[in-house]
Amino acid sequence: MRHAVITAGTKGLGRKVTEEFLKKGCSVTVNYRCDKARVEELKSEWKPYLECIQFVQGDITKKEDITNIFNQAMNRFGRIDYLINNAGPYIFERKKLVDYKDYEWNEMIDGNLSSVFHFLKLTIPIMRKQNFGRIITYGFQDAESAPGWMYRAAFSAAKVGLVSLTKSIALEEAEFGITANMVCPGDITGEMKEATITQARTRNDPETPIGRPGTGEDIARIIAFLCEENSDFITGSVISASGGVNVVNKIGSRGK
Repeated sequence: MRHAVITAGTKGLGRKVTEEFLKKGCSVTVNYRCDKARVEELKSEWKPYLECIQFVQGDITKKEDITNIFNQAMNRFGRIDYLINNAGPYIFERKKLVDYKDYEWNEMIDGNLSSVFHFLKLTIPIMRKQNFGRIITYGFQDAESAPGWMYRAAFSAAKVGLVSLTKSIALEEAEFGITANMVCPGDITGEMKEATITQARTRNDPETPIGRPGTGEDIARIIAFLCEENSDFITGSVISASGGVNVVNKIGSRGK
């Protein structure tokens, strides 16, 4: 049985990704930061899957917590086939870089970039022995072109660095049957993070070319496809899922 490690897998996009892997018959180690009440709810909701799922508390900005997540996964399931780096700290307050506190900068870099490094150091040797592995990271729209992002300098710096890290790992580990790809969700907000595509099709979104909002299911389906055994020809890619927003000519769309 293939095994997935999914960080921040109890809420939002991560919850839909976890559900997708469970439905596909995988065992899953689900990391969560602190919401034990949500974990108890999911244990009830996911009762048919409890034999192949475990929940591990941990803050992915801390190396020792990452090590514990890894150890728990290996102790219970003995392998790691999929590493889904879903967790990514974010500061919602809009402020310029010079107004960031040192600890806020460190949280953005540690949570969005260094955490992936620490997970890779632990999991890649396991994947090499298996001659199989799928690594998924998350970016933001247009991250691969390193755009400036007002009031989000720390977060965007970490994610743009993660683009190059993802591509570099794809090159370095290709000979071992390991792929690494980045998924860049569009503006999926609020309850839509845990919504289905069917639910989204009942809502109109004039800001999106396809006319509906994005959902957690959209992201989960992409990740599941990238993790398939026959998806090995796709590696080092940055894949946007924005309903077409990412291909809009932003200058031309303003009119004359």
